[in-house]
Amino acid sequence: MKKLISIPLAMIACMLCAGAFAAEPAKTANATQPAQKTHRYLIERTFPTGALEGLDAATKAKVNSNNASLGVRWVQSYANAEKTKTFCVYEGPSEAAVRKAAELNGLPVDSVMEVPVTLLPK
Repeated sequence: MKKLISIPLAMIACMLCAGAFAAEPAKTANATQPAQKTHRYLIERTFPTGALEGLDAATKAKVNSNNASLGVRWVQSYANAEKTKTFCVYEGPSEAAVRKAAELNGLPVDSVMEVPVTLLPK
């Protein structure tokens, strides 16, 4: 909880309500299987200076493809001005799946926190 105290309150509110504006989670290919419950997570990451500069459409497509293989969806990310720290909102079946997706994508993970509650300004 200490790490979140340093995050501006507006950023926390945006991250928590991002799921309310996200598209529907992808449907499972096999309609006879029961759908897994989707959970929302906030992932904190630290990158070396300049690491996010090469984030192009092809890289994002590869990340999204790897994520989809595990039932994980990248909703939105926020970065500090130096682009060395990100706070990412993901949806997925479990924390383990979100962590495995990060591993497949070669992305660092400082912390993962489930954020099941959406707080809206009105």
